[in-house]
Amino acid sequence: MARSPNQKLKTLILQKTLLERTDEEHPMTVKELIDTLAAWDVTAERKSIYDDLEALRAFGLDIQSRKGKTPGWFVGERPFELPELKLLVDAVQSCKFITRRKSDSLIRKLEGLTSVHQARQLQRQVYVERRVKTMNESVYYSIDKLHAALSAGKTVTFRYFEYNVHKEKVFRRAGRRYSVSPYGLIWNSENYYLVGWDGAMGEVRHYRVDKMAELAVTCVPAEGGPEGFDVAAYAAKHFGMFSGREGKLRLRCENPMVGVVLDRFGQDVMLVPDGESHFTVTVDAVVSPQFFGWLFGLGPGVTLLSPDWAVEDFRRRLEEARRRYET
Repeated sequence: MARSPNQKLKTLILQKTLLERTDEEHPMTVKELIDTLAAWDVTAERKSIYDDLEALRAFGLDIQSRKGKTPGWFVGERPFELPELKLLVDAVQSCKFITRRKSDSLIRKLEGLTSVHQARQLQRQVYVERRVKTMNESVYYSIDKLHAALSAGKTVTFRYFEYNVHKEKVFRRAGRRYSVSPYGLIWNSENYYLVGWDGAMGEVRHYRVDKMAELAVTCVPAEGGPEGFDVAAYAAKHFGMFSGREGKLRLRCENPMVGVVLDRFGQDVMLVPDGESHFTVTVDAVVSPQFFGWLFGLGPGVTLLSPDWAVEDFRRRLEEARRRYET
């Protein structure tokens, strides 16, 4: 009787079966492994199965056996433990810049890194359908291109758009391409931003990656950033990546606001006691509507002391809001 062409794949089929169908709670007996091989038209004896299992173990696969009520063989340690995969799945499903379709695709790939039984536990964690997701499918690949441009030190070009009330793309600058020397990528407020030198504007600016279209890496060397430019410091100054006037702001805060201030401005800021129940802090920040929204949300817990122009701007906005809601 002629041997099946799959016979020489016997060890590989065993490896695939063990990786996909076994874990500590779901071992497979030698008989079950033989039956699985038979479904592939591969014949095997018990001794040859043991030899193959030993070969896989020598190759680096963590093949373990268990005795008792549910004896059998299974894959123990894997590149990712189940809690780690759950963490990655949650990160993917919560990333606003990854589209729903790409999220589903990535999660399916993560499920392939464990057994089908444990993959079901990952599926119970997936609630992508109700999450707000970007409508720009190309963002996944744009990030890869931007990393390549940063590594190569090259300028990138792209068209930049907003959505109108009909959910249609409306390109800025009449559809002309932007040319930017990239300095870094920032993850802020559930969005990716490119920070770089915009030659047309003559200044450092930032752009949401999911609002870029037709992104291309050029052969033009990127321009060097301003001396001492720090991408992380740039991100820390911008509330929600909104643009505005930059200034050195002095805040007076109630003591329970320490955690809020440290979360927002980092552990390096200096807190100066001001009486028994307050402290002051001076920070570099960009004064924008987003900053004022943050400040208003903290109520009497935080007071803006200076500079005068920022205090006056905040006072004016509060007055406008008060008049808008007068009955």
